Amino acid sequence: MRLFSYLCFLTSIWSCLAAAAPRTISKRGNSSFVSPNGTGFCVNGCPLRYAGTNLYWLPTLESNDEVSNVLGNVSNTDLKVIRIWAFNDVDTIPESGTWFQLVQNGTTTINDGPNGLQKLDAVIQMAEQQGLYVIMSLTNNWSPVFNTTTSTSPRNTLSNDYGGMDLYVRQFGLQYHDDFYTSGAILTAFQNYTKQIVSRYMNSPAVFSWELANDPRCNSTLPTSPTCTTQTVTQWHAEMAAFITSIDPNHMVSAGTSGFQCIDCPKLYPITPAASRKKRSRIVTRVSSSNDPTTDGSYGVDSQDILNIPDIGFGSFQVFPDQISYSCSKPDLDPVQNKIASGLEWIQQSAQFAAPVGKPLVLNGFGLVSQTNLNDFVPFNMTSPLYPSNTSVMSTTVTARAVTPTANFANAQQQQQGYSSFMSMGNSGGLAGVMAYQGTTLPGPSQELLKIGSRAAAPPPLPNDGYAIGTNPGLQQILEQGARAMAAYF
Repeated sequence: MRLFSYLCFLTSIWSCLAAAAPRTISKRGNSSFVSPNGTGFCVNGCPLRYAGTNLYWLPTLESNDEVSNVLGNVSNTDLKVIRIWAFNDVDTIPESGTWFQLVQNGTTTINDGPNGLQKLDAVIQMAEQQGLYVIMSLTNNWSPVFNTTTSTSPRNTLSNDYGGMDLYVRQFGLQYHDDFYTSGAILTAFQNYTKQIVSRYMNSPAVFSWELANDPRCNSTLPTSPTCTTQTVTQWHAEMAAFITSIDPNHMVSAGTSGFQCIDCPKLYPITPAASRKKRSRIVTRVSSSNDPTTDGSYGVDSQDILNIPDIGFGSFQVFPDQISYSCSKPDLDPVQNKIASGLEWIQQSAQFAAPVGKPLVLNGFGLVSQTNLNDFVPFNMTSPLYPSNTSVMSTTVTARAVTPTANFANAQQQQQGYSSFMSMGNSGGLAGVMAYQGTTLPGPSQELLKIGSRAAAPPPLPNDGYAIGTNPGLQQILEQGARAMAAYF
């Protein structure tokens, strides 16, 4: 009840403030390619505001029928945009499965075969047929080394098992994670892969944007050099964004950051006084102090500075309160309520930082780990579950009051409350898009087939890193309702 009152308070303040913000798009192009216009998007002469979902694994499904079923389910839920990994790097060619690029001993080889980029071709083609848009993420900050003898997950189950920045660094014989941003050899290799992907789909209206990287930071599983700063990451974004726009004039380039800021850091792209007056609303919520790790540059990211790069079309942030603490805990709320409340504050705060730039802002991933999924929960910088069995979960205490980790994670009702609150806050605050993480299910055989005794087998379960929604049927309805609310904003 206390959390409900707190949520109502936050939402009512922001709804009133956001109501004063302009909701119309001043210039509407007739292009079939999505483009930014002020703090929103437009396509085919109409405003576009959307709810979507992350399906990083979609190109790895075994058959086109499975891809088609997933996309059909997304479309039926009124979600408009999906976000996928448009990369799948390996350092050794696997015996089976999908891979897009071999990165080995300082050389790269692109796989254009049926288990390579042709799988990506199928996703784009089917998305276009379903009227869906695809955010194409080009690399990942997280690429830990998997122990093949202890890992129980098939390759490509986890979002960090697709290669990425650290794989480049290791295979080019370098030491630090941020060598990915500064090494000329790695930059050339990454630009070569990027050029192949961008050129391949530059004429497809199904592509929503080219996302430079998922959650880029100075830190990852490899160590960080003493010289990495927020400007290191910002400069890399500027160089890559200019590179892509020189190839593809049709699509936006987007930043895939988690939204971390650096209030006191020097800026490569400072906001001018005139621009700072172009605010969506005057949000009066708490702004973190400069010694808060989410806003003091500790992660080596200044999302506002990146958003202000001329070639960046829109910005993003993420809400994963089971992995990141966005605010101080409130003593009158339980652990799950605190996670939801801190996520809501992060949504407001992220919008506040983006407002002076005057570009669209998207929540490109959010999720809460449920008690049902707890044994499958693998943080983005790890390779195996934190709590692999019920025994280990129940026997571990995390506070002086001996509260078990199970109580620290959402039950089905709390998970529904969190997803609904995150979507409502994004909607009332005027975000241009809101995207769940792992926000879909794969339909099984139809009831008619089952009635007549068909031997059709149920499809294999979709990858679950602790965020799959199939174990909570109410979430699909919440996403559908949220999608309709977002579309009705204008």
